[in-house]
Amino acid sequence: MYVSMKSLLDEAHKHNYAIMAVNSINMEMARAVISAAEEEHSPIIVNIGMGQMKKHAHANVMVPMIIQLAKESKMPVALNHDHGQDFDFIVKCIQDGFSSVMIDASSYPLEENIQRTRTIVTLAKPHGCTVEAELGHVGQAADGEDSQEDLFTNPDQAKYFVEQTGVDALAVAIGTAHGNYPKGKIPKLDFERLKLLKKTLDMPLVLHGGSGSGEENIRRAVECGINKINVCTDMFEVGKQAMLKVLEKAPDTDYMNMCMVAEKAMKEYVKMYIRMIGSNNRYWFDVKEVVGHE
Repeated sequence: MYVSMKSLLDEAHKHNYAIMAVNSINMEMARAVISAAEEEHSPIIVNIGMGQMKKHAHANVMVPMIIQLAKESKMPVALNHDHGQDFDFIVKCIQDGFSSVMIDASSYPLEENIQRTRTIVTLAKPHGCTVEAELGHVGQAADGEDSQEDLFTNPDQAKYFVEQTGVDALAVAIGTAHGNYPKGKIPKLDFERLKLLKKTLDMPLVLHGGSGSGEENIRRAVECGINKINVCTDMFEVGKQAMLKVLEKAPDTDYMNMCMVAEKAMKEYVKMYIRMIGSNNRYWFDVKEVVGHE
């Protein structure tokens, strides 16, 4: 079933677990994500980033396909536009039927972030579209530098931001980063800050940069209040490695069979992650705000 992301995250917030939001740029990835959720009896979120849609996974193809896969599933599935920074593009995603959009104006000063975010919230609400925003800065893991604490999310600012914008979920910066970390590096997360953010805001919180953050960090982040975990890089790597192994053993393997092997590997990875963050067997609740997109 195709649902509002808000209904999923509100339930996760209430019962202290997290839901995966997995970036998917083709049919195999989307199908792997949704079938994993079905086998684990878990709600799930399919992410597509702005850059991914502009470069490869064009919305006019991906959105109808994912909505159809969601409608055919017995599990609640939301579709989220990840890291929207282009105003017109975000508006188009709302109109195209995304059940959630993320407005990422975190690089702007606080008041401008508020203004840009509030505008998207106003436009999204009549469509029943969930809005996620970001406060603080989640950098790039490839930089190899420790996260700067002055870029972490400030709890007092976060409270003001949420009050002024009315967002449904907030992505917080506590030490993770996007992309691949240097070999052997595990980020140090500020769990005390996270606990304070959760206590102060009492709302669904989002962790970006879940890939490579370490199982213990992820588990503890959920315990401290994270309700949505974005995963992209790890998923891409799992699919790539599955294809490479097939080609190493059988170089003549055709493309369709390589895709099938990659899809199976990605599905198993998502199933493992679902169990780790506690969203398995959470299909029993009454999902609200079902998106009736045609």
